[in-house]
Amino acid sequence: MGSQGFVSHPLDSLLPAAIGGFEALAELALDMSWSWNHATDRVWRELDPALWESTHNPWAVLQAVSRDRIERAAADSEFRKTVDELVQRKRRLAQAPAWFGQTHPESPLTQVAYFSMEFMLSEALPIYSGGLGNVAGDQLKAASDLGIPVIGVGLLYQQGYFRQLIDRDGRQAAMFPYNDPGQMPIVPLRRPNGEWVRLQLDLPGYPIWLRAWQVQVGRVRLYLLDSNDVANYPPYRGITSELYGGGPDLRLMQEMVLGIGGWRLLDELGVAPEVCHLNEGHAAFAILERARTFMRQTNQPFEAALAATRAGNLFTTHTAVAAGLDRFPPALMEHFMAGYAQTQLGIPVQDFLALGRQNPGDRAEDFNMAYLAIRGSGAINGVSRLHGEVSRRLFQPLFPRWPTPEVPVGHVTNGVHMRSWDSAAADDLWTEAAGKDRWLGTVDTMEQDIRRISDARLWQFRSETSRALIEYVRNRLCQQRTATGRPAYAIDAARHLFDPNVLTIGFARRFTTYKRPNLLLHDEERLLRLLCNPQRPVQLIVAGKAHPADRAGQLLIQEWIRFIRRPEAHLHAIFLADYDMLLAEQLAQGVDVWINTPRRPWEASGTSGMKALVNGGINLSELDGWWAEAYTPAVGWALGDGREHDDDLSWDAAEAQALYALLEREVIPAFYTRDEQGIPTAWVARMRESMAQLTPRFSTNRAVREYTENHYLPAAQAFRQRSAGQGLMGAQIVDWRHALDRHWGALRFGEVTVTTADRRHTFEIQVYLGELDPDLVQVELYADGVAGGPAVCREMARAQKLVGAVNGYAYNASVDADRPAYDYTARIVPHRQGVAVPLEATHILWQR
Repeated sequence: MGSQGFVSHPLDSLLPAAIGGFEALAELALDMSWSWNHATDRVWRELDPALWESTHNPWAVLQAVSRDRIERAAADSEFRKTVDELVQRKRRLAQAPAWFGQTHPESPLTQVAYFSMEFMLSEALPIYSGGLGNVAGDQLKAASDLGIPVIGVGLLYQQGYFRQLIDRDGRQAAMFPYNDPGQMPIVPLRRPNGEWVRLQLDLPGYPIWLRAWQVQVGRVRLYLLDSNDVANYPPYRGITSELYGGGPDLRLMQEMVLGIGGWRLLDELGVAPEVCHLNEGHAAFAILERARTFMRQTNQPFEAALAATRAGNLFTTHTAVAAGLDRFPPALMEHFMAGYAQTQLGIPVQDFLALGRQNPGDRAEDFNMAYLAIRGSGAINGVSRLHGEVSRRLFQPLFPRWPTPEVPVGHVTNGVHMRSWDSAAADDLWTEAAGKDRWLGTVDTMEQDIRRISDARLWQFRSETSRALIEYVRNRLCQQRTATGRPAYAIDAARHLFDPNVLTIGFARRFTTYKRPNLLLHDEERLLRLLCNPQRPVQLIVAGKAHPADRAGQLLIQEWIRFIRRPEAHLHAIFLADYDMLLAEQLAQGVDVWINTPRRPWEASGTSGMKALVNGGINLSELDGWWAEAYTPAVGWALGDGREHDDDLSWDAAEAQALYALLEREVIPAFYTRDEQGIPTAWVARMRESMAQLTPRFSTNRAVREYTENHYLPAAQAFRQRSAGQGLMGAQIVDWRHALDRHWGALRFGEVTVTTADRRHTFEIQVYLGELDPDLVQVELYADGVAGGPAVCREMARAQKLVGAVNGYAYNASVDADRPAYDYTARIVPHRQGVAVPLEATHILWQR
């Protein structure tokens, strides 16, 4: 069921008349919890084993098999009993108490709307590209596990992201297969009378109709919008054709559909989230539509509506460099958004454009979606500790004269949904150690649980996963070579390639220059010696796509293909084409070592190596993203010195040599040094510590609980406070900010007196506030941090009024005299209870 009577009709909309037993099968197939809970796999395998193995898409299986086949299966009492038990179990789980309701029974939070350009849930729903979709999909799944009230909002792409072929010359070819909605586990969202929910959005020249679809993800729903409606102007039908394709016009229209259309859909459904979580700046227009909806409900003007609603908005940035932020030319923004700004928001177009500019008065400056997200949110976070630091530098220009550490960007380090990425063997192992329900609540005991597993059991488990990976790799490589017209002997050779007893290294990611995917190729001869050592051989699996417009990335792929085709290398290294979710899953489950070599600090977080943790894979990575906070010698290997070197080629060369040395001197010897039972005890010790320490810590279980307790709950409470009384507090905040704007220029400091006694410095500072109410500001004593430590900031107390002065006061504070008095200076900053400074008011005045 949808909200307020809106329903989805899988039987009436996409399939023939109901077949006996079909309704129960459809209920199972349309709940994507099968993507991590594999209890239903046997049902689909029995209906059509070949189609199931090739697609892992229950809905496609159910669509493809004949009525007779379903009727015969339903007539089998054992099959029907299995299906009925699975349906009942699914329904019980949906109603069972979960972590959120048990931990926060009186919560002010009833709904979070999670907006993202892409969601990676399963290969059966290919509407993702990579890391951003991985984070979004895994967080929805964790919200389902934990019972957190989240609704996802995204786009349904007719083609999604491209599929990759490698031609005979080693060049990448991009293919764009059609995503048939009838073959994906989604259903149209319909009104009680059967009418498809369609929304109208005004675009220049023509209105556009958006169709709404629903995806069930356990306890959580995901709504998708697409523009492929027959009533649309033909070019506009292609707005949702392709993920990350086309030019600025297409991208801007997609982001309008996502943000404006997405929030409008929630309003149409009667869903009123307290919290709007923006997974990157693509969806920032949702901020405007949320404010517009609030304007309609309260009759507040736009500025007050934005002040009221922004408290409930959370912006998560995934970008580490300014070039990665979405920007649009002013003329393009005016063409598409001027009418919306003037008629829907009631503001001049230049005021609207100012929301996305560093310098609001610069009419030539592009519109930056991240700037809009910052100016419309109550909190901002990066996706790792290091990325939080990088983001504070990146966005510092929006907070002039504020120290970089005080730029209001925190961090919540990403995690992955371990239940989606663990192998069957890993699931068995963790169930032995920590129980079947280990991911449905807190994970406090998991570290100790896995430490109780013996060396022999751990190594037996890893041997099983290695065998499974090699079997998968052989089959996939056979198919790949057949598809590209390789000779019969090459296809046959693929059936015997690789050895499950040999150290297997995985290297798979998007091919782009900052990720340095060819660092291992810096010295090809040394790499060959490493791979081909007869006593301690190594086998290497490489995979990854380059964006069709990224020529440099495609050339990096060609370099790998050329190397792999060398006679000395082809038995020891392979490139698997079309890196997708299924391939990522298999590699994460089976490789012994996961290598990652980005140029620090350009990897905001990275999640690929996290997937290996639950499966006993060990990371060897640059000290960037999540690994910068995860690494210790007990859990893996680190590359780099923890500093930034930009694109220094000499540093790349030095790191390549260091990588070879790490492999030769530490990684490979640890794998091949065995005890009398054939167990590599040092390797297993590191593997155990990696699994124990890092698996719970870098799971979405931890990340989503952190979002809930540190962001969603406070944001829900703040939004409720600001929206009360028809948004009265929002209007008051606007008045406060206007007062700051009018009177800030008149503020000044007077005399400063410092006395030192009893190892304390006491400061007294005269402050003249002009016409500004002293309750609207705070005077602080500040000193920069020393040797990387935190800054010192003390609120100064308002003492006596200065004699004869208009609105002049003395302020004082004392600090320990362990630093010279001249390290300290005074400053004046805005102050209002419940308002985030400097996020909502960037004014600051320094005494010196």
